[in-house]
Amino acid sequence: MAQLRPVLLVEDSPNDIELTLAALERSRLANPVVVARDGVEALDILFRRGNAVGGCMAPQLPAVVLLDIKLPRVDGLEVLEQIRKDPRTRYIPVVMLTSSREEQDLVRSYGLGVNAFVVKPVGHREFFQAIHDIGAFWAVLNEPHPISPEVPDAGGEV
Repeated sequence: MAQLRPVLLVEDSPNDIELTLAALERSRLANPVVVARDGVEALDILFRRGNAVGGCMAPQLPAVVLLDIKLPRVDGLEVLEQIRKDPRTRYIPVVMLTSSREEQDLVRSYGLGVNAFVVKPVGHREFFQAIHDIGAFWAVLNEPHPISPEVPDAGGEV
């Protein structure tokens, strides 16, 4: 049986991480979840560079990246740009999951190739439902692009 591809959650707010993980668990999503707390960590995980969280990323590219915009070190828009520039990662679905309601963030996200832009609901019930729907669609229902599910190494080889 094929190993389930992970969900990569890129979020710096401990509270939002906790809520998202609880919502994914409650929705019974079987995919493992890997958490990056800033943009550099996310890129290190995706491209197996530096100290990629002790190499905790599965040997497959993620089924989906849930990406906040406002992150320390490297913001979510730059992470998205790097994902889309690289032929090894350009087809990974990316969902901006953000509290930003700024039109420029929405326009720039779609200009860089985001698959979906979701403003984090304020209420817990609505937040849980949004995460459930995102997880169910992108990790279960969506048919991914037929790319190699292997994570590229730091040397650029797949």
